[in-house]
Amino acid sequence: MLELLAAAGSAEAPPAWISWLPIIGMILIFWFLIIRPQMKRQKEHQAKVAGLKKGDKVVTAGGLVGKVTKVDDDYAELELAQGVRVKAVKATIGDIIPPGGSAAND
Repeated sequence: MLELLAAAGSAEAPPAWISWLPIIGMILIFWFLIIRPQMKRQKEHQAKVAGLKKGDKVVTAGGLVGKVTKVDDDYAELELAQGVRVKAVKATIGDIIPPGGSAAND
């Protein structure tokens, strides 16, 4: 009987790196499911904003739809209605409406 207890007690423990596998797996899952797609969307948005030009129809993050009349390094001037112009930070431009698209109030 003592021999069985001695044999059971001498079983080797798994290597220490195996206990880190679940944590590393979770980090990889977060990277590929959350962080990487967000970085891709951010790069696409920055490319859109950098390519902003006069005459583009845009939607701001606040939901305003307007036509770009002037573009600076940091700001874009938008015409919301005839004679109504506002200055918006370029980073707050949410999307560019394609030429065939229409806004709700057109």
